[in-house]
Amino acid sequence: MSITPFIQPDWLSRSSLLVAPDLLGCTIVRQLPDDSIIRGLIVETEAYTEGDPACHAYRRQTPRNKVMFGPAGMSYVYLIYGMYHCLNVVTDLDGIPSAVLIRALQLETIPPWCPHQKLSRVAAGPGKLCRALKIDLTLTAKPLQPKESLWLEPRSQDYQEQIDRHSISFIQTTRIGLTQGADLPWRWYVKDCAAVSRKG
Repeated sequence: MSITPFIQPDWLSRSSLLVAPDLLGCTIVRQLPDDSIIRGLIVETEAYTEGDPACHAYRRQTPRNKVMFGPAGMSYVYLIYGMYHCLNVVTDLDGIPSAVLIRALQLETIPPWCPHQKLSRVAAGPGKLCRALKIDLTLTAKPLQPKESLWLEPRSQDYQEQIDRHSISFIQTTRIGLTQGADLPWRWYVKDCAAVSRKG
């Protein structure tokens, strides 16, 4: 991965099955309305792709999932259980519905609105990370780039070197909380990371 100020859409214009593990070790940057910044290292992802029965776009295009059918490099935020938001990164070529769910982050600091929590658990889950980064439906269908509210930065050189030395490794396993497509091994997480939502 080339070191650039932020991850470009063309890097994301691949199958979610390729992008999901490659996003581990990358950073999500959230710029709040007051211009303050929250940063989190991506430590767990899930892939959803065309023909996947668990994918929101499996049956047809709807107003909610429309962004998944568009170009890569956009955000897709949705609400579950009427109260928890989930952040996805749209991937693949324009017209192919595909996205990566960001399941967990290792934050640099604890946001003041998430007191009395361990740093490693503040964003250990898709709903928790959206609460920590103040991500809601107003941030869906937005380009992931600086000067917007959200963008992605590539792995640092040091992190990539640790991967190359096998000091950091990834686990591939099945996705969580699904009734369809639950047997597909399309979840990846950083091994031995305390910020992962659930091991195994």
